[in-house]
Amino acid sequence: MTKKKILWVDDEIDSLKPHILFLQQRGFEVLTASSGDDALVKVRKETLDLILLDEMMPGKDGLTTLEEIKEINPHLPVVMVTKSEEESLMEEAIGQKIDDYLTKPVNPSQVLMVAKRHLDTKKIISESQIKRYMTEINRFNQKLFGALEPQDWLEAGRILAAWDLEMDESPDEGLEQTHLGTRKEWNTEFTKYLDRHYLKWLHSDHRPVLSPDVLRKYMIPPLRAGQNVLLIVVDCMRLDQWMTIESLLAEFYNIQRESYFSLLPSATPFARNALFSGLFPDQIHQMYPDNYGGDDEGSLNRNEDRLLADFVAREKVKLTSNVRYEKVFDNTEGEVLAKRAADFYQSQLVAFVFNFLDIMAHGRSNNVILKEIAGSEAAFRSLMKSWFIHSPLFSILKSFADRKFTVIVTSDHGSVLCSRGTMAHGRRDTSTNLRYKYGDNLNVDTRHALLVKNPAEFRLPRFNLATTYIIAKEDYYFVYPNKYNEYIRQFQNSFQHGGISLEEMVVPIAVLTPR
Repeated sequence: MTKKKILWVDDEIDSLKPHILFLQQRGFEVLTASSGDDALVKVRKETLDLILLDEMMPGKDGLTTLEEIKEINPHLPVVMVTKSEEESLMEEAIGQKIDDYLTKPVNPSQVLMVAKRHLDTKKIISESQIKRYMTEINRFNQKLFGALEPQDWLEAGRILAAWDLEMDESPDEGLEQTHLGTRKEWNTEFTKYLDRHYLKWLHSDHRPVLSPDVLRKYMIPPLRAGQNVLLIVVDCMRLDQWMTIESLLAEFYNIQRESYFSLLPSATPFARNALFSGLFPDQIHQMYPDNYGGDDEGSLNRNEDRLLADFVAREKVKLTSNVRYEKVFDNTEGEVLAKRAADFYQSQLVAFVFNFLDIMAHGRSNNVILKEIAGSEAAFRSLMKSWFIHSPLFSILKSFADRKFTVIVTSDHGSVLCSRGTMAHGRRDTSTNLRYKYGDNLNVDTRHALLVKNPAEFRLPRFNLATTYIIAKEDYYFVYPNKYNEYIRQFQNSFQHGGISLEEMVVPIAVLTPR
């Protein structure tokens, strides 16, 4: 292993031989220079990892030398060693981008500590990261041998999302591969768990929070207490994606983050309608027969404002004003809405739906450039964060932070990165989604997908006597036998939703109260 190379610059370098020997014994290679000019020669000649630079030297002083070092190699870490902690001097040094400083007299342990901090931090963090990861993952793996509760799977989703973000900050290729294996294993076990328990959830009053329960739990109580509520639904936002932007809002809000389970299919026509109405899809179909009447899936959510208003009325909440509802499809519409934010300040219940993430996830499959930019889950999170920072949504949230609103941010479902195709068999008029389908007499390999022959059992609409649903498991997506290669080529490694996975079904919900 190559030793890290340190250059120590001091006009009294001979007096520092014990310190230099101490560093050498700890595995560092130490070069020396007794003047600024001598140091600059070595900076040009040698490949260095760190410089310890005396601030007070005859001739070319430390600050002048620092400036010239940064011109030669702006990324080389420099630690200033000074006799003075005078504020103006330190401000000037910091302005010239020193990475750290030590105050004379220095002892060998101080020097070693600062060297390790700048040269071994990545190694130390990596070793600590691996240890913490294995401890947390093994702790949950032990639960897989026992009787798991729904809350355990919400926690599993949180663990995976939290480690996604940590690995974004400190990537380690080996650990990332281990994490992918963990995700796959946990999704397999989650699918088995749902096979055993999902129907019980649907027909029990003691179920975990599902899509129809969300607003009843989080929105109705503050409304009953007379508070103003802003409901933000970001279509297709995963837990890890919310956690990526959550810290940006911490300056403006106190944030209470939880999560809930999306209904199946974990897709907008079912999960979001259930979210707004407080009803299961079969109840929606019964009460609003026209809601599922269109062939275009986008049209299946055209009544959200009515569903929300009717839900509030059924809960017997008397609002001081009508429900205000807006749906935003693109940035231009969002900017117009942000400029009109003040128009909503006097309303007790305001609901905004943002479709950007869903559009971006779908667009990624058809756009080569977008697929290159967001080629992985980490890249997609980064792109989402960049969008949010410059988005009308962020502007709206900041503007409402100055108002007395309880803000609820959630989604209807997440998405999963699909890697495996599985054959779906059905007629031409079968719905087109790649993670779920409904139509007449559908069939599929039940190792790869859930086959729903009795929609009523799953609280889903039945459109005729032959209506069936198929819902993909883990990271599978549906392909047709006659277009197998075409679908594999286009949709492998694409983000899809509607199926059974932790990424799709564990949905964030955050309650924000202004600071």
